[in-house]
Amino acid sequence: MTRFVPRVLAMATAAILTAAMTGCVPVLVGGAAVGATAVAQERGVDAAVDDSLIQAAIDRQLFEFNTTLFQRVGVGVVEGRVLLTGLVPEPQNRVDAARIAWQAEGVREVINEIEISDKSTLSDAATDSFISVQLRGRIAGDGEIRSINYTIETVNRTIYLMGVAQNQQELDRVIAHARGIDYVRRVVPYVRIKDVEPAPAPASGGGG
Repeated sequence: MTRFVPRVLAMATAAILTAAMTGCVPVLVGGAAVGATAVAQERGVDAAVDDSLIQAAIDRQLFEFNTTLFQRVGVGVVEGRVLLTGLVPEPQNRVDAARIAWQAEGVREVINEIEISDKSTLSDAATDSFISVQLRGRIAGDGEIRSINYTIETVNRTIYLMGVAQNQQELDRVIAHARGIDYVRRVVPYVRIKDVEPAPAPASGGGG
């Protein structure tokens, strides 16, 4: 609960910034703190504002998807790179948070450091880790895939792919690599094609 009010205020500030950038209102008090901080950063004012808008978009989607997940997951954004942190009770919560993060416009990479508070829910963590490492190595070694644009989560031998594909052919290559790994039960792609609007997220069934 301690992060709830500040993050809601940040979402409101980002809304003011969005309106200002489209010429609806001037940036005054609402964007003052963001602007003052951005000036001192190497990334510059424009990049800092873009990052603030990305963070607000992710926060809003998390809040709408599941308020408990919103409270448990921390979101940081620097130059389009999103860092997710926090503790969640179920492996699926990690998957949902990463999928939601990738849906925000302007996201270049998602680093998922969310931890599972109850490790007993994982049937075989060692096998899952092995699968993820194998797939990461395969796509990193494929010159036709921009591997940095993908996040891989393996839960109970199911691979969840999140990210942005340059085109359908690239995504097909990633899926083929995933299906070729031993022990994999199935592959679930939550990947959007670059410059194509993402499909709406499915309704939450709980799990916060």
